[in-house]
Amino acid sequence: MLSGKHVVLGVTGGIAAYKACEVVSRLRKLHAEVDVIMTQNATRLVQPLTFETLSNRPVCVDTFARVESWDVKHISLAQKADIMVVAPATANLMAKLAHGIADDMLSTTLLATKAPILIAPAMNTGMWTAAATQQNLQTLISRGVKTVGPGSGFLACGDTGSGRMSEPVEIVEAIQSILCPKRDMEGLRVLVTAGPTVERIDPVRYLTNDSSGKMGYALAEAAHQRGAQVTLVSGPVHIAAPNGVEVVPVTSTASLYECMMERCEQQDIIIQAAAPADYRVEHIAEQKIKKQSGEPFVLTLVENPDVARAVGQRKQPGQVLVGFAAETQNVMCNAQDKLQKKNLDLMVANDVTAEGAGFGVDTNIVTLITRDGATPLPKMSKREVAEHILDKALTLRS
Repeated sequence: MLSGKHVVLGVTGGIAAYKACEVVSRLRKLHAEVDVIMTQNATRLVQPLTFETLSNRPVCVDTFARVESWDVKHISLAQKADIMVVAPATANLMAKLAHGIADDMLSTTLLATKAPILIAPAMNTGMWTAAATQQNLQTLISRGVKTVGPGSGFLACGDTGSGRMSEPVEIVEAIQSILCPKRDMEGLRVLVTAGPTVERIDPVRYLTNDSSGKMGYALAEAAHQRGAQVTLVSGPVHIAAPNGVEVVPVTSTASLYECMMERCEQQDIIIQAAAPADYRVEHIAEQKIKKQSGEPFVLTLVENPDVARAVGQRKQPGQVLVGFAAETQNVMCNAQDKLQKKNLDLMVANDVTAEGAGFGVDTNIVTLITRDGATPLPKMSKREVAEHILDKALTLRS
């Protein structure tokens, strides 16, 4: 229930605006107080009267509309909101929010609020994948704006692909998770690894991989919000550290191994989402290696320690160990083999070649594998995947 919670819902001029009606209805059934702000374009798709009837409150559209009360609406709503939600959030709205543009009632209120902001993007696939939109998205995420979706499917424009607004039930669940977060991990010590490792060749070159660290950082943030004491062991990434989480930077697989051997036995749950290099250069050159005048250049690689297996060998009673299997073929077979060999309780397997999964993107498609079976999950945000992983880890621990 959301009794006593005030939700300010922004509705923009995307065709998915009609779905926002169900969002209001569901929030009201959970006893939330809901105010709706519509852009002028949104009123061309859904009449304000519809939202007024569902919310039992007047809809705000015009910043300069004359009203009976004398409060400044964009300020009063910004101040009393427990959360501001924009559904649908168009590319235009995301761009304005990312760049601090305040030229209508909704964008002005968003800029003025100190409440958490949740956006549900909805737009054509081309607009969603455009470099400008993705850069704006990363800017918003780095500032703490939460996102839900978008999903994939048949779009109103006739295209099929990413850009479909999340369903109202998913949006309301995301609102609930922010306003009424679970605290079922209080007292637990959780260690998460994230990102790639770097194996030096010479002072200016190295071997690495495409891991962005997004999955591990989502796990660390989710575990912290659920009350855990979280240590995040991170390779080199370009992501802001979650608030309240201890971050331990590492570079090479050897440094990751040393860190894990020092800390692993004191943890209740260990989630190894990092992508350590399997091999390192046998001899690192002290100076920059010069071209060989057309001759082949040969690197001799030696195997790195298997960090996950080493942690599994030191597994303590009651510990839950979670691993990741990023595969390109025979995904299930390889993941199940790793689960056994590394003495893990849960393996998160995914095909990194699948659209919307793997490195660098904000979504993932995974299967949760235990010794008792496998649970495939649909494509969802990495934060949503993180919540499912934590739920499963707690089930295994109990």
